[in-house]
Amino acid sequence: MHTKIAAPFGTWKSPISAQAIAAGSKSLSSVRIHGEKTFWLEGLAAQSGRVALVAAGRGQSPQAITDATVNVRSRVHEYGGGAFQVTDDAVYFSNFSDNLVYSQRLGETAQPITHNSLLRHADFCVDASRHRLIAVQEDHTLAGREAANRLVSLSMVEPGVSMVLAEGYDFYAAPRLSPDGRQLAWLCWNHPLMPWDGCEFWLGDVDSDGAISNARSLAGGPAESMCQPTWSPIGDLFVVSDRTGWWNIYRVCGAALQPICPMNVEFGQPHWVFGRSMFGFSDAHQLVATYIENGISKLTRIDVRNGARTPIETNYTDIQEIAVGHDCVVALAASSTLPMQVLRIDLAGAQCTPFAHSTDVIPEQPYLSTPQGIGFESAGGRLAHALFYPPANADYVAPADALPPLIVTSHGGPTGMAGNGLRLGLQYWTSRGFAVLDVNYGGSAGFGRAYRALLKERWGIVDVEDCVAGAQYLAQRGWVDRERMAIRGGSASGFTTLCALAFHHVFKAGASHYGVSDLAALDADTHKFESHYTTQLVAGPLEREKVYQQRSPLAHAHNIACPMIFFQGLDDKVVPPAQSEVMVQALKARGVPVAYVAFPGEGHGFRKAGNIQRALEAELYFYGRVFGFTPADPLEPVEIQGLYVHSAQDHEAGL
Repeated sequence: MHTKIAAPFGTWKSPISAQAIAAGSKSLSSVRIHGEKTFWLEGLAAQSGRVALVAAGRGQSPQAITDATVNVRSRVHEYGGGAFQVTDDAVYFSNFSDNLVYSQRLGETAQPITHNSLLRHADFCVDASRHRLIAVQEDHTLAGREAANRLVSLSMVEPGVSMVLAEGYDFYAAPRLSPDGRQLAWLCWNHPLMPWDGCEFWLGDVDSDGAISNARSLAGGPAESMCQPTWSPIGDLFVVSDRTGWWNIYRVCGAALQPICPMNVEFGQPHWVFGRSMFGFSDAHQLVATYIENGISKLTRIDVRNGARTPIETNYTDIQEIAVGHDCVVALAASSTLPMQVLRIDLAGAQCTPFAHSTDVIPEQPYLSTPQGIGFESAGGRLAHALFYPPANADYVAPADALPPLIVTSHGGPTGMAGNGLRLGLQYWTSRGFAVLDVNYGGSAGFGRAYRALLKERWGIVDVEDCVAGAQYLAQRGWVDRERMAIRGGSASGFTTLCALAFHHVFKAGASHYGVSDLAALDADTHKFESHYTTQLVAGPLEREKVYQQRSPLAHAHNIACPMIFFQGLDDKVVPPAQSEVMVQALKARGVPVAYVAFPGEGHGFRKAGNIQRALEAELYFYGRVFGFTPADPLEPVEIQGLYVHSAQDHEAGL
């Protein structure tokens, strides 16, 4: 019989090491099916975050298509996505290092088909009969002016030859060509809207010379979000709209949209990156879709002739995107015990075959915390959602009557969603004796438009209230130690973290990963895609100065009294280093304990294995110092200026 060791929470030895997480982590994205092969992208932390294009046939081992000199990423909208496309005899991709588009035929060296690195491209669509790609272009040649976005064609046979197909809107996305090549559908929108607030769905005729004529808006507007225009094999056009309050699938019928299978679920997601899809056609009349219901992903078939729905049963509950073939679905999918995978699901029997895992480190189930979906009352009586992860480790038990420290975290975006797939970066904490609350605050995707709209002009309020209410909910039930509650977050979630500490006194420690501290500075420094985002999230131009002062954590740094640690990539263009550094200086000036860990060569999010490991271990060290316990891991110390808590760990570290 296995005897557990009695040890304080936070001191448990875990088989989930920071080194293993960092060395083995691979971001997986952009699944595609072409012929008998599946294609996807793998981000390799061990190779400084380089993204490789990988392919596998049925029953075959995955093979890298691109070599070590290539980084398959696009910087359109800065977040990219849609960075490659496949034809019968070649692959086409955007290379991150020079922003050029390349063609690579089997067994040959990649050759550029564009020549200007100031012209970025993404979301490629193949126009085979005209030997060209159709793409979103972002033009950075206009010195001193905002980048211009448009739809263009790129010749696949005459490098450097292109044609503008549509322009005039601030943003374009999802160009999709009909099967006969005679019509092109796309999405577009203008400042200050974000595409999940409102956008337009357009259709144009493709002339004999390849130009677009008779372009017309079919649907959409400032109060309707559209996504994923898709053609069926017989040339019927479908799109996802949230006109009922939920992202559902519609067929285009002349000037009208006909709902296919109306449900209070989400068949769409916010357009942060290009190329993601949640449905596709297996034949002329059957589509396969994934949708989100109460935070859980499900897979289904839908007969578009009558809306009949047939569930596809799997054990996967976090499905981020799918590609559909005639006999299979390839999905990016995870469960509470399995990490994100590139997964082939045979439609005949729903047999699941993984091609790739996001990590090679898959701990045994007794070391994994199973998330519990909870709802709790937040400010004003509204319902908020979260996933609660209790501590879990097969080898340890806490002393009687002890309560675990709590880490409250939330997704970035801020329209993202906390899924329930296995994330080792989260299990890193629970296997050491922490409880974790992953909050889907008001504004999160996956719960309908009304829930997303809760954050409108209330960023830094609603999200913070929900994080605070979630922590208090757990403490009131005796599930966590209210004297050892921390909040952490990155990017938009870093802003939530800083606001929670500046405007509330519930948490005893905080960790900000490239978090926003100054809203005015964010507006001044950020890129085009988000340059008007705060109009929707915070305030319009007339009230902006006043509200920014009221809500920016930097202006209220004097209210932060608990220790903090900051992590920042020095090449971050989305949230520049100054956003963290001004907060660090403000806290130092007041004698508040603070640590700052900066990573040269990192952008928005950390991609290099050594930096991923360092960030995890530094944060654990920080919590040990602040909450007075000694982690079992051998940790490199972090300088925490102003912290004078002495413990056994201080002595071991020589502090």
